[in-house]
Amino acid sequence: MAKYDSFVPSMQRRSPLALWSLAGWLLVCFAVASLGALASVDARGFYTQLVQPSWAPPAWLFGPAWSVLFTLMAFAAWLAGRGHRGAGRTRALALFVVQLALNALWSWLFFAWHRGGWAFFEVLLFWAAILATLLAFWRQRPLAGALLLPYIAWVSFAAVLNGTLWRLNPGLLG
Repeated sequence: MAKYDSFVPSMQRRSPLALWSLAGWLLVCFAVASLGALASVDARGFYTQLVQPSWAPPAWLFGPAWSVLFTLMAFAAWLAGRGHRGAGRTRALALFVVQLALNALWSWLFFAWHRGGWAFFEVLLFWAAILATLLAFWRQRPLAGALLLPYIAWVSFAAVLNGTLWRLNPGLLG
């Protein structure tokens, strides 16, 4: 039972303050999502203009996928923030904020500014920041790290797609 307790916050630690903390992380994550959405206002039209690989997902899938991922990220940050006190927790949450900034930047590079090459190199840095965050969260609370697994999987796929779209569309993604 003690092993299970390390994965799930105990009932004793739930408080109104903890719920405000969760609400704060949800707000931060969805503020970043909104910033990325501003860059992606014309994303659907732009995305459909691109020569696509046969395995590219339909444009409508991105919104729901990112909504789920941002929700999981917020819960992961909340759990990590409730982990071990000290420098490890501070570092983990700082890494989380860095990867959020890189997340928002990618949308601007790719969709607003049509810089496929810059977006590709940035997504590699972004992926590394997610991995560092995942590992740091895992040290705080394994469940917090595990909640980032779908996120890193999606960004891995997105990196391959970004690179492929950049190669297939040199005129549109300079």
